[in-house]
Amino acid sequence: MRADEQLLAPIKAFLHTQTPQAWIDKAKLLENQSALLIDHMICELKAAQTAMLLIRRYAVDKQSGDALMAWLTPYNDFVYRKQGDWKALANNNLSKKIVAKDNTSYGQDLIDKMILLIKEELHHFYQVVEIMHARDITFDFVGSSRYAKELLSHVTTHEPNMLIDKLICSAYIEARSCERFAKIAPHLDPILNKFYVSLLRSEARHYQDYLVLAEQIAGKDINDRIQYFGQLEGQLISSPDEDFRFHSGCPVDASVRSIKNDSCC
Repeated sequence: MRADEQLLAPIKAFLHTQTPQAWIDKAKLLENQSALLIDHMICELKAAQTAMLLIRRYAVDKQSGDALMAWLTPYNDFVYRKQGDWKALANNNLSKKIVAKDNTSYGQDLIDKMILLIKEELHHFYQVVEIMHARDITFDFVGSSRYAKELLSHVTTHEPNMLIDKLICSAYIEARSCERFAKIAPHLDPILNKFYVSLLRSEARHYQDYLVLAEQIAGKDINDRIQYFGQLEGQLISSPDEDFRFHSGCPVDASVRSIKNDSCC
């Protein structure tokens, strides 16, 4: 078994549905790669934002929360306000040590895992921007897709189950990213192929970190919730989707978009 196949085996077992071939066929077209790179860039930033919000809400005081926001601000400015020099983001680092609040038993573990994740996501963000710049790809703001929005709409509204559900959702998002990098890499040019393959190991660890935290905080068997969100995630990936994004569902051909209840894949 090759190293990447061994790495992907637990992810394939974790996900309930593989990416539809129709999505791969559309993603590998040269005409769609700019749109995917733009969405990938935004996904990396959103992944960092999600991890940071978890730290700020559940693990640190206001001073540490403000330091975290200051770390993320240049990236937000670049994407949402088109301000700042993208090259300066290469040397943007967290300015202070982040320490957990005294009253959280899991706070330091959450901080340690999420800080590492944020650093890696922001590095990946920079790498995508670098590739986009080399290819003269410009972008406008792209709104949220149905994927993460729909997953999170099923999160429980009371704690600690809300946090546990959010961690499970994030695990599925990271696992799906890893699976899709592996699916499309063989169809892309050498630069993108090498880049996506290089992301597999960190993305595979990210989904595991989220699951470990969810199980630790729950202190009990959460397999029912994991399976629940896994089924929902699989439905979103395999059902017809008029939008085309990195985490979108099965593409719907323009000629059949008006047909209701289309069983796309």
